[in-house]
Amino acid sequence: MNVSVLETDKIVVGTNDVSYTAPDQSPTGTAVLNGPVYVGTPSASPGYDAVFNVGTPPPAQDSLDQQPPMSSSLGIKLDGCMEIVGDGRVPNALKISGGQSTKLLVDGDTRVEGNISTGGDLSVGGHASWSSSIVATTKLFDIEHPSKEDHRLRHACLEGSEHAVYYRGRLKESNVINLPDYWKDLVYEDSITVQLQPIGSNQNLVIQEFNNEFIVIAEDSTNTDLITDLSTIDCFYHVYGERKDVDKLEVEYEGTKRRQGQS
Repeated sequence: MNVSVLETDKIVVGTNDVSYTAPDQSPTGTAVLNGPVYVGTPSASPGYDAVFNVGTPPPAQDSLDQQPPMSSSLGIKLDGCMEIVGDGRVPNALKISGGQSTKLLVDGDTRVEGNISTGGDLSVGGHASWSSSIVATTKLFDIEHPSKEDHRLRHACLEGSEHAVYYRGRLKESNVINLPDYWKDLVYEDSITVQLQPIGSNQNLVIQEFNNEFIVIAEDSTNTDLITDLSTIDCFYHVYGERKDVDKLEVEYEGTKRRQGQS
């Protein structure tokens, strides 16, 4: 087959030049194709599944062809940006299948304005950030076992009826638990609860005063040195508080579908 080269400013295949308005301002090299386009050998050929049908297998070569056959592993490579605006004719504006291992690889940041639904697992190799809540049936971590070879370790989160934080530690030779500076802006003061566990001996540990900055334990003969009058308190503590920087959790609500959002 002879090599034929056509040089023209514009080509129209079909009867309707949809690019034309008088006077014709079509850029040089414009192609108007009224019918379906076939590139390579699409799986639907000789029919067609779309207006633009691409297949990586090359069409069969004629014995008289002088040019080498097409050879490419990619159906489409785009150097530039792309916008997809669905027209509602099919359920999905973009459907991806196939691939040797990964169906979709994004090299860079990704922003999704709507909801993300998955029928399988969602794996994140780095950090994941949310500006709202994570809604799940359970929440857990799954890591390589720190002590046993060829084992993994799983722990699940403790659930509660509030958005809460805790602060824990050991108090020794003092009767004041100083809370982190940010607690005054983070938790409701009247939501604070405290658990104390004596270490080494019985101690009368009673909360005398509390707010969202510090906890004061009452001193008496069981936790004070009678000679030096210094505190002999030695205990573990857990302090809990409900966050006030987010909406309160609505524990029960009417409906059959999972609610999205903070509360």
